[in-house]
Formats: sequence, C-alpha cells, structure tokens
Amino acid sequence: MESLKNTKIKIDPTGKFPYVDVSGGELWINILRESLKYGLAPKSWTDYLHLTVGGTLSNAGISGQAFRHGPQISNVHQLEVITGKGELVKCSPDQNEDLFYSVLGGLGQFGIITQARISLEPAPAMVKWIRVLYSDFKTFTRDQEYLISSEKTFDYVEGFVIINRTDLMNHWRSSFSPRDPVQASHFTSSGKTLFCLEVAKYYDHGKTDEVAKEVEMLLSQLSYISSTLFFSEVPYIEFLDRVHVSEIKLRSKGLWEVPHPWLNLLIPRSKITEFAEGVFSMILTDSSKGPILIYPVNKSKWDNRTSVVIPEEDVFYLVAVLSSAVPSSTGNDDLDHMLKKNKRILDFCKAANLGVKQYLAHYSRQEEWKVHFGPRWEVFVQRKSAYDPLAMLAPGQRIFQKGLLLS
Repeated sequence: MESLKNTKIKIDPTGKFPYVDVSGGELWINILRESLKYGLAPKSWTDYLHLTVGGTLSNAGISGQAFRHGPQISNVHQLEVITGKGELVKCSPDQNEDLFYSVLGGLGQFGIITQARISLEPAPAMVKWIRVLYSDFKTFTRDQEYLISSEKTFDYVEGFVIINRTDLMNHWRSSFSPRDPVQASHFTSSGKTLFCLEVAKYYDHGKTDEVAKEVEMLLSQLSYISSTLFFSEVPYIEFLDRVHVSEIKLRSKGLWEVPHPWLNLLIPRSKITEFAEGVFSMILTDSSKGPILIYPVNKSKWDNRTSVVIPEEDVFYLVAVLSSAVPSSTGNDDLDHMLKKNKRILDFCKAANLGVKQYLAHYSRQEEWKVHFGPRWEVFVQRKSAYDPLAMLAPGQRIFQKGLLLS
C-alpha cells in the first residue's frame, strides 16, 4: 500500500464542509501537515499518527476526540475501494451505500481502500494539556463520564492507569509544570494504583486568558487530588504527534522494534468497575511495560451501519494494555509472560460475562469470530459473499477460509 502514497493530497478548503482527498496508503501525519497549511485538520485521530488511512479506517481509529467526533470512520465522506471481485468502486452514504459502510471497520474483508475523502475542520494553533491524578477509581470514571457528557468541556479526554510507579512526578516534570510546585513535591503514591485523567483544550493565539478561565471552570467541577495538577502548553501538531517523540527515544535505544502484545478492549460502562477490580487489582499488579489507557466514549457518535462491533450501552470504555516485550528477558517483561497475562484478562472478562468486545481483535478460529460479531455475524457473512465471494482478502485473520466461503 505504500506505493499509493505518491498520490497527491488534495484539499478543498472552500466549501461549507471542507475535506481532503488522500490515498489509502497515506500517513495521517502527512495529512495533518498538509491540511494545516490551510488552517484545517481532520476532526478525529488515533494517538499515533504514523499509520495509514486505509489501515485505521479498516478498524475504527480511536483517540481522545472520539467522545465528541466519533472514531475516524465517522468522519469519512467517500471511499474508493477495490473489492474482492477486482472491481474499482466509488462509494459513499449516497452511492453504493452498503459497500461504504461494509468497508469502514471491515478489517479489510470486503475491499482495499485506495482513496478516502476525510472531513476537515478549522485547526487550532495551541493546546493546553493537563494531567491530574485520582486514587479512587469510581471518582475517576465519574469525572471522565461527566466531561464527555457536558456541552462545554475539553476537546480531548483520555486517561491511564499507573500501577506500582514511584517516579511518576519526576518523569512528568520534564514536559509538564505543576500548578503548585511545593504541594506537588510532597505528593507520594505510597505504592497505590493511581488513575490519571488527561485532558486538553484547544485554542488560538490571542485567546490565552479566555481559555485559562474556561479550563479553570472545568477543573473546578472535578474531584482530583489537588496537589497533582500538571499542565503544559504546546502547538497543536506537537500535541497530536506526541507519541512520535517517544518513538524516537525508544528507537535510539533499540526498544521500538520489539514485540508489542497489545490488548484493546471495549467495555460497557455498567461493567467498568467490575473490570477494574478484577484486572487492575488482581491481574495487572506489577509495573506495566507500557501505558494502560482507559477512557469513555459515546456510542451515539458511532454509526451502527459500519462493520465495527461495539458494546450496546450508550457509554463504553476503551481499555488498552499497550505492553512492550523485551525479547531477551525471561521475567515479567517476557513476551510469553505478557501473552499469558492477556489471556487471563480475557478469561476473566468471559467468566464474569462483562460483555467486552475486542478492538483490533485477533482470533484463530471462525467460531470465535462468530461470538465476537454476535447477532451481526450474518450481516458480515452476507457482505463477504457480496464483495469477496472467494474470500481472497485478509485470509490471515482466519475469519473465512480462502476460496471457500463458510456460513
């Protein structure tokens, strides 16, 4: 797909609904750089921007803006797709509608995305980036849910779990400033599991005082540990491309090209406390070799016509255990150890009947995929039969046997 990146990024900034036309092999970071030249940017992102458009649209594309704008697949006007029949088809909500929604979140099973038309919006210049800590999980999730349900709120809402870390504040001080340095210097985690709320407010030059007042008002509604408010102000592109900074550091140490046994779960709001008690307290008990993200999104921002499978509740959480293994290790950061821990988490979710759905799912048998899709399995099969009847596309996912479509 990288050969498609040679196609020029074309932006229409003039209409009521500005958009960008890009190839399926283009990287999101390049789209951001080009669209910013017009003062525009896509609405929804992934946390890591050095991914292809076709790749994220074949899954969903989730980040801290998803509570407001939905995933990336909710912000697409049109696609050009090569189906499993070898047909080149343009599709949109008004043209070849079923193929359009099949391909979005379709895991590459129905067609290869060669072009996409992505919705744009005016881009801010700066970001006020804030982190605060909680020791109580229910208070943490209550505040997260309050923020994603409010009309006046932050532009980005995420969070992460901190297990058995004592050097956290020193780590943050390199890029974040404490609101009260003296108070912050006295904070100790005492070995507790902590929960970090990470939020951001976007603004333009000349609006610094105005946004400061707005942020102060929003923070006054929350119940975080008062001594743990840390903030930073960075350009918009620097904020969105923040993970790349970590990538550069890890590459310099030879720690990027290692196995990443990631586990991404979508968990109904009604089950998130039970999940936390069973997983954060009983399974993930040692310091994680990678971040553990946790934040809620609104189901109303997801289009149920796409192929993505999500929990049925109005609010559900993304929990992402983003581990990095050390190939030479035989300890807790060993790949086998991490895979076993992932299995323990999945086994717990199944035994507790939490209604969890995997995001970026991996299964080895069709029967497992049937359970994953549940009542939507028959629609998935019908779409496969219509657009890739010989199961030529993405056979490595083991959903369908190549050359033999099973119902």
